[in-house]
Amino acid sequence: MDVLIHLFVGLHIIGIAALLGGFLTQMKAMSGGTARFVPAMLHGAATMLVTGVILVGLNQADDQPLNNIKIGVKLALLIVILGLVYVKRDDEKVEKPLFGVVGLLTVVNIFIAVLWT
Repeated sequence: MDVLIHLFVGLHIIGIAALLGGFLTQMKAMSGGTARFVPAMLHGAATMLVTGVILVGLNQADDQPLNNIKIGVKLALLIVILGLVYVKRDDEKVEKPLFGVVGLLTVVNIFIAVLWT
């Protein structure tokens, strides 16, 4: 079971890397007002959602203790991120504040995962 959990943790990290990487590649465009949500951001957020749900299930099946409040907060942030990216995915450009919110929520989600024990 540990190997399977570690496999999905790795896929979860790949998802966050795609989401954050997509954001970071658009930082220069954001300063010019032409930033857009690239497909990698949508795919990364979706990967995070799917792998996160699978990780919760695998950890419950392995009788690992879960912090349901932490999982709920992370899920809520991810749903907001995924919703914003999905709705605005076809727009030629996204407003700076909205684009910044997605980056901020992504970083907050990372720090919650790492620091909330």
